[in-house]
Amino acid sequence: MESIGSWWMWASFAIFVVIACAVDLLVLQKKGDDRVSIGQALRWSALWVALALVFNALLWWYLDGEAGREVANAKAAQFFTGYLIEKSLAVDNIFVFLMLFTYFAVPAALQKRVLILGVIGAIVLRAAMILVGAWLIKEFHWVLYLFGIFLLVTGIKMLIFANANSDLEKNPILKWMRGHMNLTPDFDGEKFWVTRQNVRFYTPLFVVMILIGITDVVFAVDSIPAIFAITDDPFIVMTSNIFAILGLRAMYFLLADLKDRFHLLTYGLGVILVFVGTKMLIVDWVKIPVGVSLAVVGVILVLSVIASLLTKPKEVS
Repeated sequence: MESIGSWWMWASFAIFVVIACAVDLLVLQKKGDDRVSIGQALRWSALWVALALVFNALLWWYLDGEAGREVANAKAAQFFTGYLIEKSLAVDNIFVFLMLFTYFAVPAALQKRVLILGVIGAIVLRAAMILVGAWLIKEFHWVLYLFGIFLLVTGIKMLIFANANSDLEKNPILKWMRGHMNLTPDFDGEKFWVTRQNVRFYTPLFVVMILIGITDVVFAVDSIPAIFAITDDPFIVMTSNIFAILGLRAMYFLLADLKDRFHLLTYGLGVILVFVGTKMLIVDWVKIPVGVSLAVVGVILVLSVIASLLTKPKEVS
C-alpha cells in the first residue's frame, strides 16, 4: 500500500504527539484541582484545531513541491475529510464519558486525569489498529466490504436507538466487575486500588478507567473503518485520526454541559456512517470524489446542529 509518508515524516509526527501529550500532562499538573472553565476549554480546542489545520497546510505545501499540485490537493482534502469525520464521531465518545462521570460522580479534578490517560490510551490503541487495518486492506481487498457492512449496520443502529437511554446497571462489564472483584464505594484520591487487611480493593476510579478503555475500543472499531473509506494511505489515516483525538480532553469540557443542545447530532453521525459504509461497498464500481465526501459530511453535520438548536429534545420516559 503506497503512502506519501516517508520515514522522517512518521518520526516527526511521532515526536510531535509525544510532546503534545507531555504538554497536556504538564498543564494538567499545573492546574491541579481547578475546574476547567468554558473559556479555557474553548481556547485549547481552538489551539488543537489550529494545529491540525497548520499541519494540513504544511503537508499540502510539501507535497505541492515534491509530488505536484494534484497530489497535494488530493491528500490535503483526504486529511481534512478524515479529520472532520473523526472529530464528529469523537462528540459521541464525549457524551459516553459524560454519562460515566455522572453515574460514578467523578470529581472534576479526577475527570481531567482520567481523560488525559484515556487520550493516551486511545492514541496507542488506534495507532495499532490503523497499522493492522492498513495491512489487512493491502493483503485482503475484500476486508473493505466487511468494514462497509459494519459501518452501514452501525449507522442504522445509531438512527434506530438514538433516543434510547443507556442503563449502566445492566452493563455486562460492570456487572462482572461487581461480581468478581472487591470494589470500594468511595474514591481515595487518585488511587486505583487500596489494600485493607492484605486484601486489594479497587476504587471507582479504577472501574471508570476500565469502562473508558472499553469505550475507546468500541469507538475505535467504529471510526477507523470510516476513515479508510476516505483514503487507504496509512499516513493520512494515522495523522487525521490522532489529531482528532488530541483535542478530546478540551472538547469534553467544552461540550459536556451542552449535550441536550445537540440532541439530534447522533442522527447526523448515523447518517454519516451509513454514507461512508455505502461508499466502501460500492468503491469498486463507483468512485465518490473526496471533495464530494467532504461536502456531504459537512452538510450533514451543519444540518444536524442547526436542527438541534431549533428543536427541543424529546422527553425519554
